[in-house]
Amino acid sequence: MEREAGFFEQLAEDGQPALMLFAVGLLISGALAVFLSARREFLPHDVAFLGMTAKELCDLADCRVVRFMFHDRVAFGGSLMATAVLYLWLAVFPLRNGERWAWWAFTLSGILGFGSFVAYLGYGYLDTWHGAATLTLLPIFLTGLIRSHRLATVWMPGWLKTAEGRAAPSLLRCGRWGLIATGLGMIAAGAAILFLGTTDVFVAEDLAYMGLTREMLQGVNPRLVPLIAHDRAGFGGGLATTGLLVLLCAWHSRPSRSFHQAIVLAGVFGFGCAIGVHYVEGYTNPVHLAPAFAGALLFSAGLLCEIGGTRKMRRR
Repeated sequence: MEREAGFFEQLAEDGQPALMLFAVGLLISGALAVFLSARREFLPHDVAFLGMTAKELCDLADCRVVRFMFHDRVAFGGSLMATAVLYLWLAVFPLRNGERWAWWAFTLSGILGFGSFVAYLGYGYLDTWHGAATLTLLPIFLTGLIRSHRLATVWMPGWLKTAEGRAAPSLLRCGRWGLIATGLGMIAAGAAILFLGTTDVFVAEDLAYMGLTREMLQGVNPRLVPLIAHDRAGFGGGLATTGLLVLLCAWHSRPSRSFHQAIVLAGVFGFGCAIGVHYVEGYTNPVHLAPAFAGALLFSAGLLCEIGGTRKMRRR
């Protein structure tokens, strides 16, 4: 008698459901980070580590320390949601079509994303909830990665190097290079923020916004800087991971309606949270916001050229 497949075995048969489940988990995690920040709530392990609630810490510097912390957490949540959208698109479209680059996009971004968790420990703070989420999602991700490897049978060069890409309208090619440049910029910015989170933690604009020095923060609570460093490193790792996905998708994917929809939604989550939260929290220093606006403008211009060039190509 032939052995009947079990529920979990069938669910993970070709790896796609597992990778999609992983993406949904990231989406929920990102949305939860934004939701809790909007409610001005610390997680229980944050309170236990600090020995202070967000309300108690809000008495310091007109609540600007708490607002600064939540601005990092909302930006991190946005990067998680942007990454989740791109993962869902990768699983449903290019990976399902057997395109090997999509499998490598999961692999390389997963190494970067999960690997950046180690940086969070640089200041001696172990985020137990983040650790638990990582331990929950990592087996799902690895299962999907291992199972889906057999799907990745078709190697494709960068789209701009294909005959179709070389013959594409110049507007479309310029748009695609704009998206590639956006991805590279996000990787560089994420790496810089990740490094900052494990070293100095603050830039001058951060301290000016809070109206405090690093020594004053340490005097209030010696565990406050390590907690903020954890948030910074988390956002840096998330931003670099999203940037890597944008870069790989822009380099390899064919222009398509599904790709445009996914990249737009990822941009809304990523740039929308990263820029919008600064205005919500009153952290509107133009020097601090300049890189984010530059990235958003480059992304928007590239996307508009991409979509306009695609329509022009289809009318030929």
